[in-house]
Amino acid sequence: MKRKVLVVDVGGTYVKLLRSSRDQREFPSGPRLKPQQLVAKIKETARGWKFDRASIGFPAPIRTGRIAKEPKHLAKGWVGFNFARSLGIPVHVVNDAALQALGSYRGGRMLFLGLGTGLGSALVWDKTLMPLELGDLPYRRGEIIENYLGIRGVALLGEKKWKREVGYAVTQLRKSFIADYVVLGGGLVHRLSRLPKRTERGQNENAFAGGIRLWETEKHSGELKWLVL
Repeated sequence: MKRKVLVVDVGGTYVKLLRSSRDQREFPSGPRLKPQQLVAKIKETARGWKFDRASIGFPAPIRTGRIAKEPKHLAKGWVGFNFARSLGIPVHVVNDAALQALGSYRGGRMLFLGLGTGLGSALVWDKTLMPLELGDLPYRRGEIIENYLGIRGVALLGEKKWKREVGYAVTQLRKSFIADYVVLGGGLVHRLSRLPKRTERGQNENAFAGGIRLWETEKHSGELKWLVL
């Protein structure tokens, strides 16, 4: 029987629900959103959709399928929250940037960077998905890098200087991770008319492909195809 997967992409501004790459619903997120509220809104917003499992991309570090650290842009109380028990179905939880990365992957060694409220990041290679926390890297003037590349960077630098900063940082990060190419996603990528060398534009719809891929299994063993570190 074909699996019916609901993909939930939790952002700092909106939560998006995807039943397919084109069938999408959403509701507001923000600093007051708590886990119980999220589950209630998922059930309400997805009413009428049929699904038997879910993939959730969440903006915080994930360990062994559970949230390991409180998110920066939501309310508190997320660490260790059991989504499968609350939703009553099997659930895979991964970092939100990792979900986008997995859906964007087309082979080789790929670095994903999500330019949005903060800076999402993940590395993908050879059936392995490694979520990263590059947003916390020390950067210019004692700031962290996401304050330059994310939405705060646009206000801090102005759009023209921000674009140059993105080009410089993306190139350095690609070299540092020996990536064959970089995929730039997130809500700010549409501001970039030109992209750095060996960089391509991601699509928000790729989160759905990533959510489906999380449930892929090897044909012979039946084991999950992707190793999520």
